[in-house]
Amino acid sequence: MKKQISLFVYAFTILAIMPAFADTNFGTRAASSVDLTGQPAVRERTQVNYQKYETRSSTKTYDEKDASNLYYVQPADRSQLYKQYAGSNTNSSVNVRTTRAETYRSELKRKYYLAHPFFQPLKGKFGSFTDLSYTMSSYDILLKPIGDNTVSSSDGKWDMGQISIKEDFSYGITDRLAVLAMLKYDVSDYKFDWNSAPDDSSKDNNLSILGLGGQWRFVDTEDWIATLSGYYQYQKNISNNFLLDLKGGYKIGSSTLYGLARAWYVMFDGDMYGNGIDGITSDGDISSLFISYNDKDNVFYLEGGLGIFSVLDEDWTLNFEAVLGHYDWSSQANIKAAIGWQPNDWMALNLYAKTSVYNSADGKDLDFYGTDSNTGDFMQIGLANIDNYSETSVGLQAIFLF
Repeated sequence: MKKQISLFVYAFTILAIMPAFADTNFGTRAASSVDLTGQPAVRERTQVNYQKYETRSSTKTYDEKDASNLYYVQPADRSQLYKQYAGSNTNSSVNVRTTRAETYRSELKRKYYLAHPFFQPLKGKFGSFTDLSYTMSSYDILLKPIGDNTVSSSDGKWDMGQISIKEDFSYGITDRLAVLAMLKYDVSDYKFDWNSAPDDSSKDNNLSILGLGGQWRFVDTEDWIATLSGYYQYQKNISNNFLLDLKGGYKIGSSTLYGLARAWYVMFDGDMYGNGIDGITSDGDISSLFISYNDKDNVFYLEGGLGIFSVLDEDWTLNFEAVLGHYDWSSQANIKAAIGWQPNDWMALNLYAKTSVYNSADGKDLDFYGTDSNTGDFMQIGLANIDNYSETSVGLQAIFLF
């Protein structure tokens, strides 16, 4: 059997780019610009010192104007572009002990956090963002007849489970401009689970999404960072999508508070969209069931949200995000949490969970279509009342910079 169209599956996977594409994520991230005139910092006092090393030196230290920044700082030279301070303090540190002929100095290490929602490779660098996830989506259905020769009153549940792997591969053309290519492969299981009739189900697996886009980091100061991104995505047998993503953040200590806004124009292959399955009867004929969200062939989707990204210590990060989206026929609110581990400068792992906390679809009556067993015609056979919509995703993201 073959899936027709599932709105929330693909609205959700576009967002799971984002952690992120996120989650928020279309899989896009951003980085920082730098002032190449900065000098080495005066190391005076700190509350936390994550990575210490000793140097034997009799030389003096110098002033640096980025001493209060913990990440996205202004390095002294371009070789430090991928290093950011780790920690929760607002001053760089030095512990100096003077003996007869030695000065011992301990310093904080810079680190560039790959799980940051504004991650983007700088000029000449490649970024790889791989997302392996499992998504569960369901809602209760109460079928209502609409006239003669239609479906009998019945209740059941629409249930979807999907394992997917998505890859976003990016390259920095300049320090502020990057290009991105993306693809997604999924294995899906769809089912109408009826309480008083045999279940109708289908499975499929395919390369479902191909895309190409670009990202411009047009603001990056000591306090602010912002990116603008645009993409084209092709969803196999479903739609062509054009997306625009705007994100801005304010840096506070070892955290970044940020807001996001997304919009995309969706052109469906057919003249309606929703959830459904195709099957083959015992006579070899095609039989279909379909819940229509709307009878349109193109729609606009909008999303807006807030998030915070924090550096917990040198190797660990935490990200929270809340997003409210309007998807033409309904609105949905999601929350997402992610914890990241980055043991070095070129690799990070990010474990996340995302779930819906509100959906305006609950209580709506949607057109229910099916294949007439006598005539073989595909026609409206009733109404489907929707309730208890839920959607949850868990995943692991592997991020590389090289």
